Amino acid sequence: MTPDPLLPTVSTAVADVLAARTDHLFGLMGNGNAHLISHLTSAGFGFTSARHEAATVTMADAYHRATGRVGAATTTYGAGFTNTYTALAEARLARIPLVLVVGDAPTTGRRPFDIDQTAAAAAVGVTTLVATPANATAITHRAFDLAARTVQPVVLAIPYDCATAPLVDPVGLEPLPAKQAWQPAPEELDRIAGLLRGAARPLILAGRGVLLAGAAPALAELGDRLGALFMTSVMAVGAVDSPWNLGIAGGFTRDHRLATARQADLVLVAGASLNAFQSRYGTLFAPGTRMVRIDNEPAETMAHPAVTDYVRADLGVALAGLLARTPATDPATTWRAAAPEVAGQTYRSSAPIEDPAEFGPDGRLNPRAVVAALEHILPKQRSVVMDGGHFIGWAPMYLTVPDPQAMVLVGTAFQSIGLGFGAAAGVSIARPERTTVFVTGDGGALMGLADLETFLRATDRGVIVVLNDSAYGAELHQYAAKGLDPTAMLIEEVDFAAIGRAMGAAGTKATTLADLTALEDWLAAHDEGVFVLDVAISQKVVAEFMTASLTAGKRL
Repeated sequence: MTPDPLLPTVSTAVADVLAARTDHLFGLMGNGNAHLISHLTSAGFGFTSARHEAATVTMADAYHRATGRVGAATTTYGAGFTNTYTALAEARLARIPLVLVVGDAPTTGRRPFDIDQTAAAAAVGVTTLVATPANATAITHRAFDLAARTVQPVVLAIPYDCATAPLVDPVGLEPLPAKQAWQPAPEELDRIAGLLRGAARPLILAGRGVLLAGAAPALAELGDRLGALFMTSVMAVGAVDSPWNLGIAGGFTRDHRLATARQADLVLVAGASLNAFQSRYGTLFAPGTRMVRIDNEPAETMAHPAVTDYVRADLGVALAGLLARTPATDPATTWRAAAPEVAGQTYRSSAPIEDPAEFGPDGRLNPRAVVAALEHILPKQRSVVMDGGHFIGWAPMYLTVPDPQAMVLVGTAFQSIGLGFGAAAGVSIARPERTTVFVTGDGGALMGLADLETFLRATDRGVIVVLNDSAYGAELHQYAAKGLDPTAMLIEEVDFAAIGRAMGAAGTKATTLADLTALEDWLAAHDEGVFVLDVAISQKVVAEFMTASLTAGKRL
């Protein structure tokens, strides 16, 4: 039976809440969400269609990372849902609040092509809520509230037989419990403040939690009172705007700043996870360095062998308490006075280049020299988006961004590749006033190639940089170097610039640094459009984070 178009249904109720809670929906239409999408697009609501369902979630993921707002995505049931699975796992592990609206099996029972989607989502730690005729409006609001509260993705399922079902008298939902903010004990703050005041060379490492808590100004003031140096995680790049900022911590740390960081005798870690990238596989700081960590997460889930003092507390409250206990130190007695060489060596500085040679040992371009050159060619008002892969070692080292929300890496939490084109499209929708610079490897670009078209369609002005080593670089450096046969690690040379031109973009294949002038000239002449720069980089140049992992005996 055809539903009455004027009668509110589960799909239209969910759509109306989506329109109230976000300003854009990313999706791919199918049987399970056709009515939802039609209700929104017929009213002119912002909607971007992906070409593969994984990109629906990565677009919403990157939209959040670029704006701070809860993202929204939609797919159909079955294969539509399972195609999002890697992207959903990435969002869960990276703690990205988004709502994924999916079709689902009928309430009468699963059909031959249905699976237990709720169990599948739960397997990666994602909660599923179910929309019904009695709760459609309230449960959709709940999905957004829960995503924001937990900083996690939430799946909202619409059973197939409910999609066009008319609403009935609503059933109220129990309110969400208040989110607990942990209060640090005064004596604990006294002790930590004493440790900070007693440190000769304190360093403060700020993570994304500082941004979520709005605590960056307090953290900067605390560091200035102590005469401390700063570092940040990649998701908090630029959170502390200070000439005493050594830049991104971990595998992306510049060599000349790493030596300085290793002089620290106490590190205050605020809102950072200290994952393998951030800790440079345990080699970022000198052995035995005292490490104090403040975070609102449970100790058992945030345990780290390098942390000597853990304080579970709301960052805003804890930092306010530490400020009250920390008078300004005489600048002449601080580490800053003893280390004037770091003054001005901010995260904005690209010099010196660790290896400025134009070519690697195999005659292909040195990626360090290429990306360092791009720092001065690309527009300053840019968003830098990266897929996962070996190539990520260079862009965060040499490319600066206007603020933390302009450096977006989707894939690293789950160590996946192939999610980049969708992520870059989401950033283009979120921040159209900036040039979207998407940096990818050739392996990930081929895996996600369907959504190159999505990126071209969604982007007003963008640059795609393919750091193309004709290989799966991470595997090459980990396993071929140990004597394993490299056949499956190699990729036949692909000209991504030619692919881009075939789809309406401009582009060139770069085999020398002089070839970068083609991009420079295009940027000078074009205010819109997309340029694909395919850079033939060396297979012999190993990124710093990879070298650190191999030295530490870790496997990515």
